[in-house]
Amino acid sequence: MSTSSSTNTPFALAITGASGAPYALRLLELLLAQGEAVDIMISAPGQIVMSMETDLRLPGQPAGIQRALTEHFAAAEGQLRVFGREEWTAPLASGSSAPRALVVCPCTTGTLAGIAAGTSSNLIERAADVTIKEGRKLILVPRETPFSAIHLENMLKLARLGVVILPPSPGFYQEPHTIADLVDFVVSRILDQLGIDNNISPRWGE
Repeated sequence: MSTSSSTNTPFALAITGASGAPYALRLLELLLAQGEAVDIMISAPGQIVMSMETDLRLPGQPAGIQRALTEHFAAAEGQLRVFGREEWTAPLASGSSAPRALVVCPCTTGTLAGIAAGTSSNLIERAADVTIKEGRKLILVPRETPFSAIHLENMLKLARLGVVILPPSPGFYQEPHTIADLVDFVVSRILDQLGIDNNISPRWGE
């Protein structure tokens, strides 16, 4: 059960072109199952990687993506909204309608750099900028290895601003048997940061 169900302010999820689409889809599935509203942004590289890593094939336009995801997850009408890269009239572009929290999952190092620089060159970067300036929670899930000094400096800059840097580094103490178990380990930690109660992955000591 969500600990913040008293508000209708949606969560936001941005999916970029790093490897890790299964993390994003599982997170979206669980948020929708909890009855949460979710605003979604997917970069073009994010769609390409998703088609490589999953069986989900999405159309090119935001309206079509919205219909496809609503059907795929059996979401309620209007429970999820999809916005395009240049859709500057989207609520996510304004501090007056900032999301409850924004998760960039997976997060490319290019997106990380754009957020750290505050360039707001697309809606994902602008939404992150809004989230930071309005004091809302921003969670970045950077999927890259190894990290260069540039990547680490950008992460440190953002961490000092209160941004949560959450690399998808699954543990093995829970003795995972499937890839889904490893995905759930990471998604569970994201849900924890969002204040969403969950038991999808064993805790240390359980």
